[in-house]
Amino acid sequence: MQDNLITPTPSAYTYPLLVKQLLSNSQHLYGEQQITYRGELRYSYRTFRQRIGRLASALASLGVRHGSTVAVMDWDSHRYLESYFGIPMMGATLFTVNVRLSAQQILYTLNDAGAEVVLVHADFLPLLEEIQTELQCVRQVVVIEDGQGTPQTSLPVAGEYEALLSAASPDFAFADFDEHTRAATFYTTGTTGDPKGVSYSHRDIVLHTLTTTMALSAQRDGQRLHREDVYMPITPMFHVLAWGMPYIAVTLGLKIVMPGRYAPDLLLKLHDTERVTFSHCVPTLLQMLLQASEGGMHDLSGWKIIIGGSALSPALCEAALARGIDVFAGYGMSETGPVVALAQLPPGYKPANLQEEVRMRCATGRPVPMVDLRIVDDQLHDLPHDGKAQGEIVLRAPFLTKGYFKKPTASEELWAGGYLHTQDVAVMGRDGFVQIVDRIKDVIKTGGEWVSSIEVERLIAEVPGVLESAVIGVPDAKWGERPMAFIVSKAGSRLKAETIRERLLAHVEGKRISKYAVPELDRIAFVAEIPKTSVGKIDKKVLRGRTA
Repeated sequence: MQDNLITPTPSAYTYPLLVKQLLSNSQHLYGEQQITYRGELRYSYRTFRQRIGRLASALASLGVRHGSTVAVMDWDSHRYLESYFGIPMMGATLFTVNVRLSAQQILYTLNDAGAEVVLVHADFLPLLEEIQTELQCVRQVVVIEDGQGTPQTSLPVAGEYEALLSAASPDFAFADFDEHTRAATFYTTGTTGDPKGVSYSHRDIVLHTLTTTMALSAQRDGQRLHREDVYMPITPMFHVLAWGMPYIAVTLGLKIVMPGRYAPDLLLKLHDTERVTFSHCVPTLLQMLLQASEGGMHDLSGWKIIIGGSALSPALCEAALARGIDVFAGYGMSETGPVVALAQLPPGYKPANLQEEVRMRCATGRPVPMVDLRIVDDQLHDLPHDGKAQGEIVLRAPFLTKGYFKKPTASEELWAGGYLHTQDVAVMGRDGFVQIVDRIKDVIKTGGEWVSSIEVERLIAEVPGVLESAVIGVPDAKWGERPMAFIVSKAGSRLKAETIRERLLAHVEGKRISKYAVPELDRIAFVAEIPKTSVGKIDKKVLRGRTA
């Protein structure tokens, strides 16, 4: 039998899927487009490309080579955006350090990743100094300043970022190499053990960029991204490559607004002055933006915001819609690129009422192109798409991580049966919309039933005066587990546990939840705040520790 493979002619260029290719179109067609840092510094895409070359030249002079790992500890700045391109385009690995982790966790990740050079903002120098003697691979640090000057430090400083770039050549030759080369690494924290390294190749990043761009651009009206949008990330650049959105923005040649350290007033100011139209963030940050903009000082209409990290509650969605924000949910994990589903309204969809539209926008969403998303039982058998059958979401896509860094056992568990296991329990409707009902570890098993903590949280969020809530299962001698709710009230609210319980019981009569899902009065706690992880998710692990 003859081989049916295409054999290219010797002179043909076999186009590798490398991060540098994402620059080509925008560099040639949108070279004068703007990138701004906090509205204080501005330069064009042409200058951006020159600075990427200078960064690579500067790093090469410090001994960074193909296969080296360069760590970044910075706020969301133009420098971080330059690192997203310049470091992997050299064939080195970009390591985005989660600066919200503890010093010991950061130490573990720097050593585990084998970081040789660290680009570190002056604000994080004390943190790095704290672990300096235990760093195993770091040879040099490059200090990033924001006008405060370089403080005295015992760290091996190679120079200041801008000074090194100004002395370096912009004409670095970015050669081709294997598209499966590791481009970026970051670490995800679980409930137990050390943080796990997640890596993406150049091919992964390019395919995720193209796929997500296709999904976001396919909509005719609403929940979409187009070339006239102004983009501002409000998801940390260290977290899953800011959901991959900066690569999309550069590929499309959008005006980009880098906000630096997040502060609601500054974000709102930048939204107004730079005319931002597209962002993404976790629910907590959206809530902060809505609160900070109360009083009508800011017109938020037309701002498209993807919500991820935690479930978008109907109450928060409705509040955002009332302010003119085109808000919708996205779904993914650190291990999935991350975007695998978006809650975009279907073509020609006309909601019966506001509640129906809110439900659709808050859904986990429908899979984006090239994503094989299944809802399965323990044996990987498909479950009915009837909106009722609950199973785990498992995935295949061309850009999912292929395993955890140096953790073969955990990698095999992640990919058991040839599908990536999300640990998310969900249902799927006939229309293809997916709705997560809980994490496997967060499902409450009580009275012979499984209770969705997410659904109870959604219903509590509908009670007037509730700002935020979290529901967990706590041990119970009779029922195995019983739900417990932690609630943060809005300022000036005088909520009582009796009110929460009465409202939930009304939903039992309406058959939205079972009686086992309603916490007893002594299991409804009002707290000043709910603990969050380093990326803004509700930390139920901490809450369980409080009740142990």
